[in-house]
Amino acid sequence: MTGWDSAYPAPAKLNLFLHVVGRRPDGYHLLQSLFRLIDRGDTLRFAPRGDGRIMRAHPLAGVPEKSDLCVRAGQLLQEASGCEQGVEIALDKCLPMGGGLGGGSSDAATVLLALNRLWDLNWPRERLQALGLRLGADVPFFIFGRSALAEGVGDVLLPVELPPAWYLVIEPSVSVPTAEIFAAPNLTRDTKAIKMADFSAGWGVGGLFGHNNLEPVVCGRYPEVARALAWLRQHAEARMTGSGACVFAPFAAEQDARAVLARMPEDMIGWVARGLDEHPLRALAD
Repeated sequence: MTGWDSAYPAPAKLNLFLHVVGRRPDGYHLLQSLFRLIDRGDTLRFAPRGDGRIMRAHPLAGVPEKSDLCVRAGQLLQEASGCEQGVEIALDKCLPMGGGLGGGSSDAATVLLALNRLWDLNWPRERLQALGLRLGADVPFFIFGRSALAEGVGDVLLPVELPPAWYLVIEPSVSVPTAEIFAAPNLTRDTKAIKMADFSAGWGVGGLFGHNNLEPVVCGRYPEVARALAWLRQHAEARMTGSGACVFAPFAAEQDARAVLARMPEDMIGWVARGLDEHPLRALAD
């Protein structure tokens, strides 16, 4: 049972592929991507407040409180639901910012899922997903809480079954701004859209398929990402997740992933995580 004394996980995601297939008149890019959750992430705790305020327990370096996605998620749910309760949010940050792992979006989704239960709102998942989209394109996926083929701006989600896999993830020591990469003149924006049958018949290890259109742009601007990717590709099929900076390779067995991790250069940061079929908090919005 989850309650005020519980720790609430906010797992990372990997984009097993990411194709940019077009652009809407409002400037938003149309995407196709395969999202997978992994068993590494941030952790949040919540404490009730009687004054109705939504606050964070600790500052987050480089992130003003008014821009903090956790605070914004709490305020948005409070306003949309008419709830008068307040909350203090403590975030134990493990995932890098600007890493392409969806850390901020996952944190926001966990706030919405947890407060949906702690405030006894009992909103259905679809309603939380619609609210989450106002915070960021990836937030609905974390509320959806299953491996999914994403389309549109990333908000149209189709559940998929993926084979078990372990992933070696390398964190280059840079933070990549998503907006900068999507605005790049040399970004490929016309990858041919695929149908479900096209890619499900051609998965590689761990669900790999296609490519990541953002990868060449990021590697051209951030040598640290290019170096990590080049090293990892000496040992396995590898690619960048999201808009970077993190890169990853899938393995069928944990020991294979850890064997490559053991050979990683000392000046690189990396870790191994297992693919998840379901978000650990998915039941909070059933």
